[in-house]
Amino acid sequence: MTLNQAAALKLGLGLLGLCLFGYIVGPPLYWHFMEGLAAVSRSSNTCPPCLCDCSSQPTLSIPEGLSNGSFADCAKHDPDVGEDTEKNYAELLTEELKLREAEALENQQRADMALLEAKKIASQYQKEADKCNSGMETCEEAREKAEAALVAQKKLTAMWETRARQKGWREGVAKTQPQTQGNAQTV
Repeated sequence: MTLNQAAALKLGLGLLGLCLFGYIVGPPLYWHFMEGLAAVSRSSNTCPPCLCDCSSQPTLSIPEGLSNGSFADCAKHDPDVGEDTEKNYAELLTEELKLREAEALENQQRADMALLEAKKIASQYQKEADKCNSGMETCEEAREKAEAALVAQKKLTAMWETRARQKGWREGVAKTQPQTQGNAQTV
């Protein structure tokens, strides 16, 4: 690269940087300048200042969620409109509070209904659990009775087997006897 090309490159990059700086910083400076001009033109207006006999404390304390600053400022300067607006504003606030109260009551009723339904379902589950426990107890009793009957049957079988052995019976050996058509003996 020659010296002229390097100088041209530096000049081009400097110009590019200056354009980027103007692009980023320019609009905020422009709007700030325009606001300053507007403020100067407003202050040169020959309108006398408004005389207000407003107390520093509002007559109604408004909850934070319901306040609307632009509405309150609108009627401050005219005393005739101020009273009507204040009455209407109080009515609107009363209506809004009644609506919120009704909504809260409705939500409470829904919550009570949901709680009642949950209690009903819990009661049904408890009844089912009681039935299940009762069935398990019945099953357990039946199993114990069947176990006892099995033990008794094994004792009886052992006793008969002992008697049969005493009479000469041996397991696996059977005497051949002529059998009749409907009378078959099995050992």
